[in-house]
Parts: sequence; C-alpha cells; structure tokens
Amino acid sequence: MFYPARRGRGATFDELAYYAAHFDTVEVNSTFYGQPRAEVTRGWAGRTPAGFEFSVKLYQKFTHPEMFKGRLKHAAGVTPERNGARAFARGGGSPQDDLMDALVRPNGADIDEFRRGVDPLAEAGKLGALLAQFPASFKNGDAQRTYLADLLRAFGGYQVAVELRHRSWSDSLGETLALLDAFEAALVQIDEPKFRFSIRQNHLPNVRGFYYMRLHGRNAANWWRHEKAEDRYDYLYSADELRAFTDIAGAARELVKKVYMYANNHFSAKSIANAAMIKHQLGENVGGEYPEAFVARYPELGSMVKQRSATI
Repeated sequence: MFYPARRGRGATFDELAYYAAHFDTVEVNSTFYGQPRAEVTRGWAGRTPAGFEFSVKLYQKFTHPEMFKGRLKHAAGVTPERNGARAFARGGGSPQDDLMDALVRPNGADIDEFRRGVDPLAEAGKLGALLAQFPASFKNGDAQRTYLADLLRAFGGYQVAVELRHRSWSDSLGETLALLDAFEAALVQIDEPKFRFSIRQNHLPNVRGFYYMRLHGRNAANWWRHEKAEDRYDYLYSADELRAFTDIAGAARELVKKVYMYANNHFSAKSIANAAMIKHQLGENVGGEYPEAFVARYPELGSMVKQRSATI
C-alpha cells in the first residue's frame, strides 16, 4: 500500500530507494533470519543517499539460540523446549543438553561473519546501530549477564542497542545500566503491551552516544495469541499517543549525539503512517510522495504529506 503499484509486465521498482526518499533510516529485520552478506549490504549503501543509515538486527543465533536448538532437535526427532533462556545457561542439564547448548552458542566465526557482512555499511558511513533484541524469556541472572557482556565485548567498536524485555532487568536497573554503560551500549526503550513480567522503563538515555526507541504497538489482545505473527503488530498509534514519544525523543536529542526511533507496528504499513506522523511532530520535513490510496487509508496524513497517483 505504501509502495506504488507497478505498471506493466517486467516493470522494475527499487523499494529501498523509494523508502529512502521518505525516511533517513531503516531497521533491518532480515539479518535476524540470516547472516548479513557483504555483497548485499554494499548494494544497500549504493542505493541510498548520503546520510541514510541502517540499523541492523543481530542474527538470531546471538540472541535466540533456542531457535537453533529447536531446529537441531526437530531434525533429530526430539520435541524442542519452550524455555528460551535455557541455551544461555552453562551446564547443569543432561550431557545431550550441554552438547546442544555448545552447538548453538555463537563462536568467533559467527561474529566475524556478521562483522564482514555489515562492514560495507560501516565503510560507507551508513551503519547506525546493531540491535541485540533478546526474548522475554531472557531473564537477569549471572549466566545471562556474563553472556551479554561477552556479546558486547565481541561487537566492540560498533554502536550496540540492547533490547531487554523481562522485568528482572528493570528491577535491578542500576546493575543493568552499569553493564551496558561499560560498553557504551544503549538500553532500547520500547513501547509494547505491558504484562506482569514486562520490563519497566523510564525512557531516559543511559549513554551519550545515541538513544534508541522502538514502538511495537499496543495490541495486547493479540500479543501472545494470534493466527499470524504480523497480527501482533496490528495497531495504529493516535497523534496524542505519539506525542508522548516525540516529546521524549525531542528532549533526548538535546542530550545525545543521535536519536534512532523506529515504528515496528508494521501491519498494513501502519508503521509507515506513524513514522510520517512522528517526523511531522518533530518538526522535520516529511519528504517523498505518498500514494493517494495510502493517504485515504490513513487520513491523518492528509495535511502532512505530498500525494501522488498510486501507479507508476
């Protein structure tokens, strides 16, 4: 809906270049499912204007090793465990479990491969932050703190934003921030439905280098139970709801060198609509053109954006 319809068989259209005409940064999710490749990221850098930045999500092996364990157990005909934090523990299970943990634990080769994949972006001055998004099952504990410190050390030299979702991290906020601050890593400020064990946040920057905020939506009814994963993100923020976050971002950018703010409520391109509203509220130019059908779907944008015919 955000991207214009293509006209004619074989018509080509560069979605990344089109997106970059509207916004100055993007958070890359594809690298969660596969290691970034230099030939691909070099192409990204070449297709975007100067000043455009990519924040890149870490490969799932770094933050969700249970997914790898599940794949290995599935291949072996064993039902995978549900405890997403188990693979971060060191020993204590059966010999088979300990061997599985060792197989899924990231090693130096994995880290080197990721670094090689994002280096073209860094060389072009277009690498924003690396996003380490941990699951809600990743709880504050000795093994988890050690693992996180090792991961941040391995990616030294990059801006790393760490998303923690379990309340145990905010219940020991001083300890959590001390760990992140030691590596100049930013604690990701997230908006999402809050449950009993959800992390609590004060939205204050913890480092001066950068600030990182993600808006996941507030669809509490479909957060844990949904037919399709995208149903979780079916939520459109109102202008009033966004104002609270743009006020925070506006204050934060007076304290840090750069603010990264991403909308992750991507169902039906609602994130695009909210991102345009965010830019408008921050007093930034809402560049690019938007298809008439898109603006008709989200009339809040009518006075903010330039419209164009939906077909190219």
